[in-house]
Amino acid sequence: MFTFRLLVAILGLSALVATVPLRAHSDAASGLDGQFPAGQTGAFLAGRVALASDDFAQMAANYDRALSADPGNDLFRELAMQGHMLSGNFDRAAELAAAAQAREVGSQIADLILQADEFKRGAYHAALDAAQAGRQTGPLADALAVAWAHLGLGSMSDARAAFDDIIETRPELAPFAIYHKALALALVGDLETAAALLTGEVDGPVSLTRRGIIAHVSILSQLGQFDEARALAQDMFGANPEGDVARILADLAEGRAVPFTIVQSARDGMAEAYLLLSTALLGEQGDWLPLVYARLTLALRPDHADAILLTGQLLEQFEQYDLAQEVYDQMPAEDAQFLNAQLGKANALYRAGEADAAINALQDIVAAHPASIIAHSTLGDLLRREERFAEAADAYTGAVALIDTVEERHWVLLYTRAISYERMGEWDLAEPEFRRVLEFVPDEPQVLNYLGYSLLEQHRNLDEALEMIERAVEGEPDSGYIVDSLGWAYYRLGRYDDAVPVMERAVELLPEDPILNDHLGDVYWAVGRQREARFQWRRAISFAPHPDLDLERVRRKLEVGLDVVLKEEGGAPGLVEGAE
Repeated sequence: MFTFRLLVAILGLSALVATVPLRAHSDAASGLDGQFPAGQTGAFLAGRVALASDDFAQMAANYDRALSADPGNDLFRELAMQGHMLSGNFDRAAELAAAAQAREVGSQIADLILQADEFKRGAYHAALDAAQAGRQTGPLADALAVAWAHLGLGSMSDARAAFDDIIETRPELAPFAIYHKALALALVGDLETAAALLTGEVDGPVSLTRRGIIAHVSILSQLGQFDEARALAQDMFGANPEGDVARILADLAEGRAVPFTIVQSARDGMAEAYLLLSTALLGEQGDWLPLVYARLTLALRPDHADAILLTGQLLEQFEQYDLAQEVYDQMPAEDAQFLNAQLGKANALYRAGEADAAINALQDIVAAHPASIIAHSTLGDLLRREERFAEAADAYTGAVALIDTVEERHWVLLYTRAISYERMGEWDLAEPEFRRVLEFVPDEPQVLNYLGYSLLEQHRNLDEALEMIERAVEGEPDSGYIVDSLGWAYYRLGRYDDAVPVMERAVELLPEDPILNDHLGDVYWAVGRQREARFQWRRAISFAPHPDLDLERVRRKLEVGLDVVLKEEGGAPGLVEGAE
């Protein structure tokens, strides 16, 4: 089975999408200060700031103002169009794209918007005419648009011929064309052929994402093949999923056919093409194109649940939390993924700095969905981040109580509950939980490090603790925190010379972490490098605050030295008292 990542690797991004990066205009805009009409520089400068900070709504508003002052400025039109597209005002973006086309200064992004607008309006003849005239939005979007436009005009035979042309002439695109061909056939009622195509055994390998699997399950159930449909769903999603898949499995268990709703029109088919491209480009950090394609999907199908969740997540990545919440609010209340949208909205609220409001929202969600594991665990995550560890542990316990049989896939839930217990000071509860997690994932570096370091700090089972931390370093040798644990273990064991290079490596990996700089200072002091120790302690103070850094203790070490501080505390360097 092919994947979107494989497609990107085969083609390279330029073969899939617009060849001009959206951000390229930012540099061009920076040189226009002297060209801007007098009295309107504020809009231009504000637009530049919005452009640099991914503030899409302000970008749209300010470049609209700039364009009104200078209607012939094609760059301002392009930037206003992109701002409206990214902030969700598709109609205004389409208006600006049409104006650019009329001036014969369009762009590939403008062509994409015009293509989507044609499908939105049902102007399928216009979409075909534009394709025949040579409009280029990217190989995959161009090819699929032709096929879906033919179907929109009522000709499945022409649509099928267009899909087959892609399959025969563009082998790198064939897995995706086969999937869309199957959707089109299912839409017109040829479920048998659609099901056969989705097996990958007819026209060749087919690319199926989560939605593709759901489409296949739906088609099988429509054909009365309930056992096959249930086996496919459970194989891909597990036996106890939540959300829309849980509803699907419940229908299958009762012998009810799952409605085929993945596409219900040619417009929906093109929406799936845009969603495909958005998903394919998710790894491109800082690029707006995944968000453009996600927005195009919603322009054609505003209630598209997967596109709503994806768009919200992308907006969160760009720190546009208000826009993200607006998108999550688009989720229909009756949709099986409504809960996921509510959780996404709470997360966006939290990331916007409104922690109390986010936690209150999550508590309301848990009250409304008491049987949802993910609702309880998400509440636990936010409470833990706010260091409300007892409440977090209760939330995690509520999630665990809903699981019939705890399995390996639940290890993160157990691990986060163990962390909450440890931070509460309830080591008798935390230790067995950590060890239970290691039964499921014995080589997981984060768990090995956390348990090993905790044992080290308690002066317990030191040989075992060191062995755990060494294994953790083997698993993640470039993790500054884990390397620090090993250096600190050597220090605690009195192996000061061994500790020095390890701790130096940790600080090299995380040079601005105050805890690591403080540890390196202690290690330097232990080997007699007192000047360097004081330098590291000063660095630790400069990088403070940190919840685990005792600033007064670091200042006291600078004042009198580590030896005196340890004597005042009743100890000595390393593990002299209590060492095992």
